[in-house]
Amino acid sequence: MKSFMAKKLLMGNEAIALGAIRAGVSVVTGYPGTPSTEVLETMAKHNDGSIYVEWSVNEKAALEVAAGAAYAGARAMVTMKQVGLNVASDPLMSLNYIGVKGGMVVLVADDPGPISSQTEQDTRHFGKYAKIAVFDPSTPEEAYTMIADAFDYSEKYGRPVILRPTTRVCHSCSSVEMLDDLPVKEAEGFEKSSRWVIFPKLSYENKIKIEESLKIMSDDFSEYERNFIAGNGKKGIATGGVSYSYVSETVQNSQADCKLLKVSTMPFPRKLALEFLKELDEVLVVEELDPVIENELIYLCGLYNLNIKIYGKLTGHIKNAGENTVDSVSAAVDAFLGTDQGSSGRDSADNNEFSNSIGNLVTSEPPELPVRPPVLCAGCPHRASFFAVKEATRGMNAVYSGDIGCYTLGNAMPLNMVDTCLCMGAGITVAQGLHRVEPDRINFAFIGDSTFFHTGIPGIINAVYNQTDIIVVILDNSTTAMTGHQPHPGLGKTMMGNVSDVISIYEVVSALKVSKIVRANPFDTEAAKAAVNAVINEKGVRVILYEAPCIFVTESEEPYVVDTEKCTGCKVCINKLGCPAIEMDGRKAKINPTLCTGCGICAPLCKFGAIGGKCND
Repeated sequence: MKSFMAKKLLMGNEAIALGAIRAGVSVVTGYPGTPSTEVLETMAKHNDGSIYVEWSVNEKAALEVAAGAAYAGARAMVTMKQVGLNVASDPLMSLNYIGVKGGMVVLVADDPGPISSQTEQDTRHFGKYAKIAVFDPSTPEEAYTMIADAFDYSEKYGRPVILRPTTRVCHSCSSVEMLDDLPVKEAEGFEKSSRWVIFPKLSYENKIKIEESLKIMSDDFSEYERNFIAGNGKKGIATGGVSYSYVSETVQNSQADCKLLKVSTMPFPRKLALEFLKELDEVLVVEELDPVIENELIYLCGLYNLNIKIYGKLTGHIKNAGENTVDSVSAAVDAFLGTDQGSSGRDSADNNEFSNSIGNLVTSEPPELPVRPPVLCAGCPHRASFFAVKEATRGMNAVYSGDIGCYTLGNAMPLNMVDTCLCMGAGITVAQGLHRVEPDRINFAFIGDSTFFHTGIPGIINAVYNQTDIIVVILDNSTTAMTGHQPHPGLGKTMMGNVSDVISIYEVVSALKVSKIVRANPFDTEAAKAAVNAVINEKGVRVILYEAPCIFVTESEEPYVVDTEKCTGCKVCINKLGCPAIEMDGRKAKINPTLCTGCGICAPLCKFGAIGGKCND
């Protein structure tokens, strides 16, 4: 009798983590960032103690730690989102020239949309640029087994590889069959050799080897079971990643003949693609985010003089930004195959509407949802910090540079306290550039505690070294709030559950020789404003350290209430703070007790004394 393995309902990120454990990973590092965060968290949750897991201070550090483990022959994985790869790009580019001994997977979660990112990047381009193989899973089930393949290929070629799940693969859930752990050899340890020291001569020699191995990989991937051709006909559809799931569902429901190419890897499997292109008249390419597969097919058609029409993002038949959806893909595929509503049964020779037009697809969109912009939570200490700085600098010629984190939301009205936001750690350095052009303006730079450890410290050093007049406001809320409250060096807790020495932000900043440091609790509005006044007229790099925990890592106080007898409906409390717990009930202000955390910064704003007293008073 056939035996069946147990199945589990898993999120894609959970499946990736369990797949890595099955593949024998020994060291896992990363920096939190949606949509990748749950991979490392799941790894820590299911760790039996045999795997070393850490949240690193940034992606560059994480990749370098994992590289060291792979040098010693261990299987290692590093996790990040697509913008995190920008931070880790320096070591990654060099690492491919050096190579690894143990398998090393760089998990980079791409974010089409983008849903929670500054950019909409396609990591397949980065893989091509860095000359590194990329694995592109289409479902959580495939991601579970594909990561073991990624480790195998990494060890086969002695180079790091990238696993590139996109948001819908990371965060969708599927029933995944749990397989037996794979046999993995023990790490042999680090062996001293000149191969680990990168010099120009070695780089030159290894570049030649890399180029040769890319050709071999392309042929190898043409035989890889997750790259395949299905179906037949004069029309073909080429796809990969989560878009394959959408395409295959549509094609299965179609009565039209169609040849399908699934591409799960880069380098591009050219031999397989040439087999796919045989006897085709036209091809629709469906992919996220950029026309990577499309460009490869166009190149092959040109190289081999194939008279085949290629449609996709470049022709406007597939949208060139945002996520693909089941509906958008179905509309494109049905129109391409001539099976959309109203065209069923038409002969493909008579269906020239698709091939003769560009951007002709108008997909039916659902009704627009009400606009619900993200806001700082009720009781967020960042709101109190922004409000204090805004009040203290009212009427001054000031610029407020922001950073990546919850506090980016300080740009929204009524606070309007984030004038720039580029990338993590850039608020401090952008402020320095602004000051060099307009030295008479006051430049504030806001940065959170986790971001301070991530890339904020070099910016402060740069400002001190170059004697720049800026005010750095560090918003210490005792967590990495935006990505799910992960620990960082300022908390004295590691991902392995160990207690470590707390790295004091105050002491680090003091050691950097800034001209002045002031600490304050932002919920004490007067003290918070006094902190600004204490540094505003000083010179050099001044630091305000606002310290108050995120509402999700501390106990809430009893909610405040509005005395409707005293409330005049002036809306000052709403118009100045923008707290989601304060709303209008007719002509009177009202505090929603389910949202209010009792922070109290609203009470002093009411000159009529209408806010105060708590629900149980």
